[in-house]
Amino acid sequence: MKLIIQIPCYNEADTLEVALNDLPKHIDGIDTIEYLIINDGSMDNTVEVAQKWGVHYIVNLKRNKGLAKGFMAGLDACLRNGADIIVNTDADNQYCGADIEKIVKPILEGKTDIVIGARPIDEIEHFSGIKKKLQHLGSWVVRKASNSDVADAPSGFRAFSREAALRMNVTNEYTYTLETIVQAGREKIAMQSVPIRTNEELRPSRLFKSMWGYVKKSVLTIIRAYIMYKPLVFFSIVGTMIFLSGLAIGIRFIMYYIAGAGNGHIQSLILSSTLMLLGFQTFVVGLQADIISANRKLLEDIQYHVRKIDYDQENSLKDKKCDKEQ
Repeated sequence: MKLIIQIPCYNEADTLEVALNDLPKHIDGIDTIEYLIINDGSMDNTVEVAQKWGVHYIVNLKRNKGLAKGFMAGLDACLRNGADIIVNTDADNQYCGADIEKIVKPILEGKTDIVIGARPIDEIEHFSGIKKKLQHLGSWVVRKASNSDVADAPSGFRAFSREAALRMNVTNEYTYTLETIVQAGREKIAMQSVPIRTNEELRPSRLFKSMWGYVKKSVLTIIRAYIMYKPLVFFSIVGTMIFLSGLAIGIRFIMYYIAGAGNGHIQSLILSSTLMLLGFQTFVVGLQADIISANRKLLEDIQYHVRKIDYDQENSLKDKKCDKEQ
């Protein structure tokens, strides 16, 4: 059983060594633990720090592509190097390295395929009151969108089985944390949360520049993921609201018309007709989007099998090469 711990990095030279030193060197049930960093276009000596420490793999992205793309590049490298379990953690040592054993245990026991570390949000001192409330609200929204019971959706401390990692796709450029949960819920991939600890803050978060920016990007990511994975539900709700608004205005016009005052409310009749037509068209868009979503699922299944064949063949060739060298 091989575990690869991956760390996305962007100018993390000051904190990376602290994070690496905190990672476990042995876990019961794991035969091999290896370490990988994703250098997301760093302009400092992040790579040199990683090489000096002795990480096994370095994925170099020539320019900064963002957390989502970096995460997927890391997954690809981990799978190509034979990982049975992949753990993602942060370079700022936000998460307690010893808790990696806790989040891989349910996968080792065959109980689940994805484990997400749930931080004690209300106890984290450097989180402001409004951020704590937004974290709880965001997690609640993601739970509803994914039909899951994930306690801490924005948490980047998570473990994936090889099977789950093969099925992951991230299309937004902001973060992988929210979309992967919605996707896993939609694909009915076994997923659970495990309470974890956090360390003291070494540096401010770089994922967002302001609270408003964080809220805006998170909301857009959730809506986009929901439209992508549950389009008929989304467009049916929106279309129904528009249609009912038009119907209510139409009923109001009829009441005026019966009372003999219809001539002064022709505008209401026009607005009612427009809204009802728009609501119906939105529902039709939902049907079309649902068909596209079904095709997407077929493509994802094909991609899964292609990935599996590709990675398995590559790992098989590496094993044969190692046997010959021995």
